[in-house]
Amino acid sequence: MNLARLAERFGLADKVALVTGASGGIGAAIAAGLADAGAHVALHGRSAERLAHTAAAISADGGVCTQHLADLAERDAPAALVADVVAQHGRLDIIVNCAGLNRRMPIADVTQDVYDFIMDANLRSAYFLSRAALPHLIAAGGGKIIHIGSLTSSIGLANTSVYGMTKSALAQLTRTQAVEWAQHHIQVNCIAPGFIRTDLTASLFADPARAAWITSRIPGHEPGVPEDLAGLAVYLAAPASRYTTGQLFFVDGGFMAGSPW
Repeated sequence: MNLARLAERFGLADKVALVTGASGGIGAAIAAGLADAGAHVALHGRSAERLAHTAAAISADGGVCTQHLADLAERDAPAALVADVVAQHGRLDIIVNCAGLNRRMPIADVTQDVYDFIMDANLRSAYFLSRAALPHLIAAGGGKIIHIGSLTSSIGLANTSVYGMTKSALAQLTRTQAVEWAQHHIQVNCIAPGFIRTDLTASLFADPARAAWITSRIPGHEPGVPEDLAGLAVYLAAPASRYTTGQLFFVDGGFMAGSPW
């Protein structure tokens, strides 16, 4: 085994990666994984306290990171965040659009404010952050964009109409960006987590009936943890994935493959 060649294919030394929604859960785990691979990670979040916790964990493991507070639902925030990261690091190579939120309710209860709240945070922010990053990725000679989707990128789940719309739209955005930006040596992919134990899903697992339904649909009968996403994220951020673009990858314990019946 040629370890040097393996490290070259999967290493991220001196690359600068911006991870949005890095203050906890999946974003924090992906940020840690990229830092382990050698990237300098720009951590974005809305909570200074939680973001500091992520940064401390990465630093304790020998990683390099900076902290960037912003509410990406604000119209000018995505471009301002990209500018801040480039100003501090001098370049930008990798974008992970992980910031997102949900409000579970029937379609009949969704108001205009709820609709805009979820759309702005989950979809508009990722769209315009990627657009703002494009010149910097081109200047770096190419780069990687990773969107974080969901099971609802491909299936419908009750009470997640707006959230599901944003996640299915991210899957389509992935394909369009991959086609348009291939000429710039930019690969764009989407990771769709299954049922992962995070703060966002805590209420699901607190409901015994719903938790039982979830585990019954997963072939291994257990939910995932945020760290289960890190390996794929490193691959999609690394040189090893140079010929992988426009794809939607499920990390769901086999949920989408099927279930016992």
